[in-house]
Amino acid sequence: MLENGHEVFDITIIGGGPAGLFASFYAGMREMKVKILDSLPQLGGQLSELYPDKYIYDVGGFPKILAKDLVANLTEQAQYGKPEVCLGETVLAANRDGDLFVIETDKGVHYSRTVLITAGVGAFQPRKLNVEGAESFEGKTLHYGVKDLSSFKGTEVLVCGGGDSAVDWALMLEGVADKVTLVHRRERFTAHETSVTKLHESTVEVKTSHNVKILQGEEGRLDEVVLVSKEGDETKLHADHVIVNYGNVSSLGPLKEWGLEMEKNSIVVNTKMETNIEGIYAAGDVTTYDGKVKLIAVGLGEAPIAINNAKAYLDPKSRVQPLHSTSVFK
Repeated sequence: MLENGHEVFDITIIGGGPAGLFASFYAGMREMKVKILDSLPQLGGQLSELYPDKYIYDVGGFPKILAKDLVANLTEQAQYGKPEVCLGETVLAANRDGDLFVIETDKGVHYSRTVLITAGVGAFQPRKLNVEGAESFEGKTLHYGVKDLSSFKGTEVLVCGGGDSAVDWALMLEGVADKVTLVHRRERFTAHETSVTKLHESTVEVKTSHNVKILQGEEGRLDEVVLVSKEGDETKLHADHVIVNYGNVSSLGPLKEWGLEMEKNSIVVNTKMETNIEGIYAAGDVTTYDGKVKLIAVGLGEAPIAINNAKAYLDPKSRVQPLHSTSVFK
């Protein structure tokens, strides 16, 4: 089917992270024609962009799996939907034209019968270290994500933060770097309890109730870090690298202008993963509803709910509850 010379898709998935990739697979199961749009240059969302070498622990069937390996598996699985993939393309607007959505991006126009938003946290930028002169170390010895653990081999590393990413990085670096120190501005961590227990049982030096005050070094090469306690006492320590995990500043950008019902920075959906706009669905971390938990595993469960209901929307005679995959693949 063509519209103004453009191919028309049954569903266009906005966001190529885990939920979007699994949705592509499931759309293939329901024999839907699929397109994926993503503003990043590669599939995988934050897993690929920020921490490909970080272990993921909350996906069923994998006690632990590297983020890049999970993305590789999901990308392979997504091919069952035979998606047309458009990367490096930012979605600007989606307007209904009769039975179709006209999706405008910074590079062109796409036509789709339904839309599934799996944009995660949207466009994101890491929260920066608020220390004078920090910019001169960025990309050299000051990092806001880790793409290659081996690059820290034989060095002394200071990790900043108290959430899951900071604690996970400190534990993963323990067996790579010569020394790892974790500094957190508060006394208590927000990371999972089991991770915090492992941290205190590890060789990682932990400094709570401290902040980074000064980075010392020349030409982007770090030499020493000055920490300050909440009482004002200063401590100097040597560090070759600083990794900052203060979370991300995220924005859904133009999506917030679509007329979708929003709560804070998330899209409100019902039990069918429907938004308030007929024909537009959402799944994964971009969504909110009563009792929502933002985990990869949850997003992977929401994706087929959205796909099955989109299928029923397009073809009321089809079943919302399809055959199990074991039956399909026989």
